[in-house]
Amino acid sequence: MDLLNVSKSRYTTKAYDPNRKIPQQQFERLLEILRLTPSSINIQPWHFFIADNNAAKQRIAKALVGKYAYNAPKVLDSSHTILFCTKADISEQHLATLLTQDDLSGRFKDEKAKQGQKDSRSGYVDYYRNEKGDIQRWAENQTFIALGQLLLAAGIEGVDATPIGGFDEQIINQELGLDERGLIPSVLMTLGYRSETDFNAQLPKSRLNREEIFTQL
Repeated sequence: MDLLNVSKSRYTTKAYDPNRKIPQQQFERLLEILRLTPSSINIQPWHFFIADNNAAKQRIAKALVGKYAYNAPKVLDSSHTILFCTKADISEQHLATLLTQDDLSGRFKDEKAKQGQKDSRSGYVDYYRNEKGDIQRWAENQTFIALGQLLLAAGIEGVDATPIGGFDEQIINQELGLDERGLIPSVLMTLGYRSETDFNAQLPKSRLNREEIFTQL
């Protein structure tokens, strides 16, 4: 499928058909695409909670109350909902896990190369934590790369999707025990198939023109 045409045709779904489910094999394919998301120094500072049944989606919907209540039907009627979380800090354990996986994947020709990767990655983490003082912001930027990757993948796969930033973080923290796991909730994403009543499906796409956003140097 032509990527430009996908970008022109995909949109943020506002209402889902609760009777349609993404085939499991296709959803697993989307998860693998999500797993393969690139990140700065391959830091992979994320964890994803997947709600693929009504009970699980109800747990997510607990955080969609008050001023966020308008988002609850998207979650409850979706085929699947994913909560994207970001590590609040990059621990030594996480760095060790990454290095072990790099080794298992055959990325090092010798111990010197392995040590070089370890030192380089630790240096970047120390820089963002101690010099810039914004390691959580840097880490969360990587999680939003994952969001973009899955949004585009869903469009290519013919699956409708909605990124949702409006939810009660304190409620979702308590419901899923995120603090204890060293995670912060970053964004929700619903996946499924649009309802015939989705008004947004009929509206023209609106983006700023090229002159507003590009500067040719």
